[in-house]
Amino acid sequence: MKSKFLLLFTFVLVLTSCNFTENINVKEDGSGTFALEMDGAGLMAMAGDKIGSELGAKNNAKTIDSTFSFKQIFEAKKDSIAKLSAEQQAALKKLESFVMKIKMNPEAKQLLFSMNTDFQKISDIQNMMNGIKTLKDLKGQSDNKKLADPINESINNNAKIDYLYNGKIFSRKAIVLKDQIKKIAADSLGMAKMILASSKYTLKYHFPKAVKSVSNPDALFSADRKTITVEYPFTDYSENPEKLNLNVIFE
Repeated sequence: MKSKFLLLFTFVLVLTSCNFTENINVKEDGSGTFALEMDGAGLMAMAGDKIGSELGAKNNAKTIDSTFSFKQIFEAKKDSIAKLSAEQQAALKKLESFVMKIKMNPEAKQLLFSMNTDFQKISDIQNMMNGIKTLKDLKGQSDNKKLADPINESINNNAKIDYLYNGKIFSRKAIVLKDQIKKIAADSLGMAKMILASSKYTLKYHFPKAVKSVSNPDALFSADRKTITVEYPFTDYSENPEKLNLNVIFE
């Protein structure tokens, strides 16, 4: 079921509009948790029965609530992984701490995916994202190119996200490869625009102290000013990742 889930996860990203949330919870010492969450309710409404079958649900199963780790998956595939280069193996090693969760309820038209991990310092997140890119690249070597994932192409290949937290400031900065962004906009992402037009990409960041100011004018604050939220249409973000750049100054 776990391998089927990973295949379906990519299928979902390609074929339907979904809402994504990048959720980071930073503690006082700079450690914390990172989660990439996806709400696939639109796909559930469109093809719920097929999804349940792909995920291994039995005929009489109404819901799925499953949790597993990348470490479990890699252990089952250790012979194949041993044949990869040392660099590829090291990149995948950084993904072992990720835990995948899926909740599916056809009657409620609910389909939720999340990928979660702890980090010791905020810069660890970028190293983990490099591991996800390696996993995607390995998948792409054998898969039909028409199943290429325009979302991952945009996020992983066209912008490197750097994070910084030192107790006084927090920053998120996208370093963009302009030429590749233009190619995606005119090529694979362009074909997916109608599908992804209703999708959103949201940043939701929780801090141990109140926020004094945020450089992004679209940021919203919680009542205690310890949580900020920034939301953009997914296609806007994919073509202009700098839109979600921000600098946070704490009180």
